Amino acid sequence: MLAAIRRRWLRKKLSDPRYAFLFDEVAGELVSLDCETTSLDADRAELLSIAAVKIVGHRVLTSSAFSTLVRPERRPPKADSVKIHGLRPRDVEHGVAPAKALAALLDFVGGRPLVGYYLEYDLAVLGRYLRPLIGIGLPNRAIEISARYYDYKTRQHPGAHVDLSWAPLLADLKVPALARHDALNDAITAALAYQALAARGFG
Repeated sequence: MLAAIRRRWLRKKLSDPRYAFLFDEVAGELVSLDCETTSLDADRAELLSIAAVKIVGHRVLTSSAFSTLVRPERRPPKADSVKIHGLRPRDVEHGVAPAKALAALLDFVGGRPLVGYYLEYDLAVLGRYLRPLIGIGLPNRAIEISARYYDYKTRQHPGAHVDLSWAPLLADLKVPALARHDALNDAITAALAYQALAARGFG
């Protein structure tokens, strides 16, 4: 009910009618999404890379994944963030402009529900960029991997502590852990974790 009200409100706020397709959910398809940024402050972080991969039924379509480097507009990545994602200023200086990257991302995602690990942060950063362009952030339904995993584990062991850290979560689901803090790797890994949860009835 609340989700439907929110979507109606977002549709009214959409300032560019070319993106009305974002509200047309695609049956049986999802998109796993991840971003790398200059910091973990969603109010200030600049995009450095965006990746997304479609999940269609039981398949993760890695061969047609979306992945792009983004040129930061205000400040290049600093040493502390380079240590995390490995993206140096010279790696992103020839990336695409944020508006161009986001237009391509919206075309790729369409109305598909989004999947991710701590997806709220990625959606907050993307929303900050998108609102000046189309009036809203991504209106898509969001599926948080850690929340689905929590539901899965508490169903097994009510009241028990649930470790939501990425490595233990993947190990428990028997999902291979690709190198972290690479947007495409993280999007693919989250897609595989979602499928593992779906196979257990928590998709």
